[in-house]
Amino acid sequence: MEFPDLGKHCSEKTCKQLDFLPLKCDVCKQDFCKDHFTCAAHQCPFAFKKDVHVPVCPVCNSPIPVKKGEVPDVVVGEHIDRDCKYQPGKKEKIFTYRCSKEGCRKKEMLQVACVQCRGNFCIQHRHPVDHSCTRGSRPISVAG
Repeated sequence: MEFPDLGKHCSEKTCKQLDFLPLKCDVCKQDFCKDHFTCAAHQCPFAFKKDVHVPVCPVCNSPIPVKKGEVPDVVVGEHIDRDCKYQPGKKEKIFTYRCSKEGCRKKEMLQVACVQCRGNFCIQHRHPVDHSCTRGSRPISVAG
């Protein structure tokens, strides 16, 4: 039993294989077999529409939008001169919350505040008993 209208022939000039599950090129909209469906395999004349690269700033690692017809190198250069967020002299501080316990010089990434005295402490001194908290409504004992 023949099914003449089932499947499609590969649009590649050198192939023309009858394929029952043809793949359509999303750029040129032609049908191809599994060997020729990629733009590179059938040398798609419209591949440039799909081949879009977004340049990344080498200084701040952020993607730089480039409009059609602009030279990416020029756009990245202008970004570095004007809009680049990276400042070589300024370092971003990670550990900014310093312990309020007298004599302790530790810093933490996150704020650890005492619920009684509202002081900021390191992990070691975070409990009221550990930093000799005196501003509480009632003293808290070590044993539960």
